[in-house]
Amino acid sequence: MYPSHIEAIAEALANIFGENKYADREIARVLKADKRRGSNDRAFIAEHTYGVVRNYRLLRHVLGGAKPKSRKDWWQLIGVHLMSEGMELPEWTEFSDLNEEELKARWREAKEVRALRESIPDWLDKLGEDQLGEDLWAPTLTALNEQAPVVLRANRLKTTPAELAQVLLQDQVGTEEIGQDALLVTERQNLFKTKAFKDGLFEVQDFSSQQAALTLEVSPGQTVIDACAGAGGKSLHLAALMENKGQLLSLDIHDWKLQELKKRARRNGVSNLETRAITSSKVVKRLAGRADRLLLDVPCSGLGVLRRNPDAKWKLSQDFLDRVVVEQADIISRYSKMVKPGGKMVYATCSILPRENDDQVAAFLASEAGQGWTLEHKHTYFPQVEGYDGFFVSRLVLSE
Repeated sequence: MYPSHIEAIAEALANIFGENKYADREIARVLKADKRRGSNDRAFIAEHTYGVVRNYRLLRHVLGGAKPKSRKDWWQLIGVHLMSEGMELPEWTEFSDLNEEELKARWREAKEVRALRESIPDWLDKLGEDQLGEDLWAPTLTALNEQAPVVLRANRLKTTPAELAQVLLQDQVGTEEIGQDALLVTERQNLFKTKAFKDGLFEVQDFSSQQAALTLEVSPGQTVIDACAGAGGKSLHLAALMENKGQLLSLDIHDWKLQELKKRARRNGVSNLETRAITSSKVVKRLAGRADRLLLDVPCSGLGVLRRNPDAKWKLSQDFLDRVVVEQADIISRYSKMVKPGGKMVYATCSILPRENDDQVAAFLASEAGQGWTLEHKHTYFPQVEGYDGFFVSRLVLSE
């Protein structure tokens, strides 16, 4: 631990909470700022920045509750976090006011209150309990406040999980097979610098997220639409499952995300993918009755991936959630018309709230747009059960 490490963490935190910057981008920016840092230095800065973000409310409470403003405030917040991790603080001026016994007493007191212990806004804690019930919400919230595992998806257009595991070992990356295409990283290096990544042998994609494409039950030669493609992780998985045969159409309202998908597709060796920006409602209407399979990984609260994006709990609001639920209902109602009779659709979110998941599917099936549709399968992945991100998948079939 060096002063420059703490300075970098404090700078990132001040921008995340003071300027509303996204944690992952801010950490990446700070790490790139000093190219002299080695891998251990970068890992320390990233790990403990996320650690403070994850436990921000709890750490603030232990320090007295005031919002950090000065450099010293941020240093002290970091100091309390490091102490909670069992680390002994150096005798630096910035840490001199910290009384370990007093801080531990406040910590014990805070641990008795769930919203403080799990460091989450009161409104969000109440929402989770109302939606899931205390018996399910409490362990879910605890799991969402832990560090996320790193999972890879082997690109079957170029390799198999077993072959990929052997290739990665050459770069000192240890893995363990956990699913059809999934490898859990057990010994981590910089994955994006490996030859295997540059050659398009894998993508970083959580186990739960991988279930979206698998649940769609695609076959080579079909017409498949990924209608909320984003940067395209699930599109790339679909292409591999289709063996590059048939037509894969990736849509999104953000063209810059589709441009990124094109780059990833080239690296992955994908040749059956076409991107199309949704610039108006006509784009969707023109595709009516075209798809054998449709994937709707819709915009959502992201509550299932809080441990991957811990700053999201400080950016979320009830108003945003209300708006995104309306958007989800609109998407499934309008976009489902792209499926041909006998075709199938997967509705998925990275949320664990029934309001965004089961309730949306039920409302669609009861609506005029949902006539002719039948629910074949649904499952909510919980981090404390399966061990990976919170995620919801449902598969519906349209009668012929």
